Amino acid sequence: MQRLSQPPTVPGFVQDPYPFYDRARGAGPLFFWEDYGIPCAAGWAEVNALLRDRRLGREQPAEFRPPVPEHLAAFEAVEAHSMLEREPPAHTRLRGLVLRAFTSRRIAALAPEIAALAHDLIDAFPATGAAFDLLPAFAERLPVIVIARLLGVPEARADDLLAWSHDMVAMYQARRTRATEDAAARAAADFSAFLGDHIAARRAAPGDDLLTQLIAAEEAGDRLSTDELVSTCILLLNAGHEATVHTIGNGVRAICESGFDPARLLAPGAIDATIEEILRFDPPLHLFTRFAYEDMELFGHEIARGEEIGLLLAAANRDPAVWTAPDRFDPVRAVRPNASFGAGLHFCVGAPLARLELRVALPILFERCPDLALAAPPVYADLYHFHGLERLTVTR
Repeated sequence: MQRLSQPPTVPGFVQDPYPFYDRARGAGPLFFWEDYGIPCAAGWAEVNALLRDRRLGREQPAEFRPPVPEHLAAFEAVEAHSMLEREPPAHTRLRGLVLRAFTSRRIAALAPEIAALAHDLIDAFPATGAAFDLLPAFAERLPVIVIARLLGVPEARADDLLAWSHDMVAMYQARRTRATEDAAARAAADFSAFLGDHIAARRAAPGDDLLTQLIAAEEAGDRLSTDELVSTCILLLNAGHEATVHTIGNGVRAICESGFDPARLLAPGAIDATIEEILRFDPPLHLFTRFAYEDMELFGHEIARGEEIGLLLAAANRDPAVWTAPDRFDPVRAVRPNASFGAGLHFCVGAPLARLELRVALPILFERCPDLALAAPPVYADLYHFHGLERLTVTR
């Protein structure tokens, strides 16, 4: 197995990780990423196969789990009940109950509300000609308000939700420090307390919202416990919000730099292909990991039970064996499946909502701001395993 070194926090990689991904794919089906100390896959065929391989999973085998440090107890208490970190049978039960409430019909019904919110946010933009950062003005506010309304939590707490989300998600970033861990634990405790109170209120007085539906979801006499409800709500906000923010920002950047007419790309007959190309070309999550549940051979290499394996989703999305000129943003290319939302058992439960937000909000943004243009070079933030902009300065 070829060994490659690439620190994930150095500026060159943060701004453009794709040359390293080219090297990684060229190293064979698996390579050893020295900076993480794990074998990784970077090709489409390998990543897609490993996402679906039931010999691998998100939940670390019990005998390899280190003890939880006291300062992370609040954070780990949330993680312990998250379906993202569980495997069957617990995952099957949790995901089934969530899907009973998080239905396609409920998601589709949000379209008019997303459209109205997009218009409201654009109404608050600075005057035409003034440069401003599109991320806090639009990309951040839209998904956090949508998920707040969907869950039935007060959108007046959107700033708190954003802060808690940022602090917790930072635990999955390569720049993680003890200060990061302390902030995440505080956020988890505060977020859990807020949701616990809100869940208690919804149990007493049900509403017309997802949280009420989650409380009511039942299968074979099973329901979500309060701890599971808290973790599920936090997962829906953190995963859904963070991914959509980065996708909106990365997508607007790609459209503005592409030379294509946005009206053409976002027309009813073309928008779905444009969204899939945005997701393929510059996805919000680049690295996802799995643990081996048995000793096995993968692509000619011996992998031991308990070993962690990295799946480079963004590298898979630019595999030249699958896409012609993969480093070119080409929204008119034929749509093929991409790895941005994962695959298999842990395929992102929020993918339909993310696609709907993009499908509704992007055409409104460019219709209302037909002269939207970059006013400064876009700058990516030091967020790896995620990949999103630190700022996106535009004029309209």
